[in-house]
Amino acid sequence: MEIWINPACSKCRSAISLLDAEGAEYTVRRYLEDVPSEDEIREVLDRLGLEPWDITRTQEAAAKELGLKEWARDDSSRDRWITALAEHPKLIQRPIITADDGSAVVGRTEDAVRDALARK
Repeated sequence: MEIWINPACSKCRSAISLLDAEGAEYTVRRYLEDVPSEDEIREVLDRLGLEPWDITRTQEAAAKELGLKEWARDDSSRDRWITALAEHPKLIQRPIITADDGSAVVGRTEDAVRDALARK
């Protein structure tokens, strides 16, 4: 399993602590430094079963500068959103855990992290 984190994020640190406490094997990806490509974002969205606007942090300064709240949320706008996430990775909701079974979760709660741990 892999976890996309921002080390400054308390939710990310909590998720890592829980994974460690459970003895999970995982790889850390500091996604602000090792920025995911558009294709990687598409793959994670598929694994999450979500759309790009579902994992976008719309309160970030970059989101406000881009005017994301006014962007359409439909199939024809999907690529535009994915490009924005790749160009501004701070907009990506965190932490994202890709589970061993090919799925993924946004691990903002203990329950979500435990859900990822249960997927084998």
